[in-house]
Amino acid sequence: MDIREYDVLTMKKPHPCGGLRWQVLRSGADFRLRCLGCGRCVEGPRGKFEKNIRRIERDGAEIAVSRTTRRQKTNEGDG
Repeated sequence: MDIREYDVLTMKKPHPCGGLRWQVLRSGADFRLRCLGCGRCVEGPRGKFEKNIRRIERDGAEIAVSRTTRRQKTNEGDG
């Protein structure tokens, strides 16, 4: 997923303050996000946050959220 600093993420589950929107302060292997409802900052692993993203806003425009799925390889035809 292409997530950059200062993007605004709308999450599936609300923060305890009731806010659903978060601003990205740092992106990389970990994310640092600020709740736009109460201003609280949280940091955690990228994978944990990515699976809870509903929408990405960049410069006022909505960005399509693409999810990649992992498929297991099968050994067909090997005797």
